[in-house]
Amino acid sequence: MSDAIRVVKASTHKPKPKDAELGFGNVFTDHMFVADFQEEKGWYDPRVEPYGVLPLDPAAAVLHYAQAVFDGLKAFRGVDGKIRLFRPQKHVERLNNSARHMCIPPLDPELALRSLVTLVGIEREWVPKAIGTSLYIRPTIIASEPFLGVRPAKSYIYFVILSPVGAYYPEGMAPVKIRVEERHVRAVEGGLGDAKTGANYAASLMAGEEAKHEGFTQVLWLDGVHRKYIDEVGTMNIMVKIAGEVITPPLTGTILPGVTRDSVLTLLRDWGSKVSERQISIDEVVDADTAGTLEEIFGTGTAAVISPVGELAFKGRRMVINEGKIGPTTQKLYDAIVGIQYGKLPDTRSWTVEV
Repeated sequence: MSDAIRVVKASTHKPKPKDAELGFGNVFTDHMFVADFQEEKGWYDPRVEPYGVLPLDPAAAVLHYAQAVFDGLKAFRGVDGKIRLFRPQKHVERLNNSARHMCIPPLDPELALRSLVTLVGIEREWVPKAIGTSLYIRPTIIASEPFLGVRPAKSYIYFVILSPVGAYYPEGMAPVKIRVEERHVRAVEGGLGDAKTGANYAASLMAGEEAKHEGFTQVLWLDGVHRKYIDEVGTMNIMVKIAGEVITPPLTGTILPGVTRDSVLTLLRDWGSKVSERQISIDEVVDADTAGTLEEIFGTGTAAVISPVGELAFKGRRMVINEGKIGPTTQKLYDAIVGIQYGKLPDTRSWTVEV
């Protein structure tokens, strides 16, 4: 692909919402990044153009066989006024890993990074100012070849769109209620569990809706084979602290390799905390609750950073974690990552990229 990014500016501009009015993913900026792929040409024509409708044939492979991948990261306006992306190289790496998993040609990592930095640079006025708000970045690759037949497509579209988003916790971080899912399965080893693809999220919808109707925020997924080892919580990686040890499931192909997950593990190890990446059964969690050693449970992900679990329901039992309050490790991790994202703490690991 040519290194030159073509830029076509929008002739009109949308009104920018006030920081206090922002939700999540329902407002989009004036421009988007687009590049195309054809088997005989490779990736070509990288460009920034006005945000608009993508031309798709009704027979486009993505519409019939779900051959698509995406990722999600954020740009933050720091307390010093600088705009920073949080670990964009790691997100590009994950996008390409997802692409390979779905038989999609990977992007040149350097150009993929520049696509993010260039687009955010053009849309820098869309990055909200209030702490907790950010500009959400959604890079996506879809199969655009028009055909009916089960095989990898020969043409694709890569695009990046941006959405200013509000604080995930507008009233402050609060523990959530989670139900252990015993009937539905999110992923199995050898499947799509470690690829960030729409099919994973479609598979999670029914269980999530059922849980919400029962008064829970989300579900805790168990493994798809034994139905006893914990996998993820909703769309986030899960961490459990038992007797001073933070335990999280290993990356064996059934869960997404979260960038926040990696950041949390790095911080914990730097702090000298006891950390294990291993299988942990729901029975072990229940036993720890009975013994009084279940100290904290929290999810990790781009949207919320850290989401504390205050209550866990399993087989009619309600386990209240840390009296339903945010645990000290949960709070410390949240403060550390958010501090780096907004430039309040030094970025000693070069996790941020300035725009």
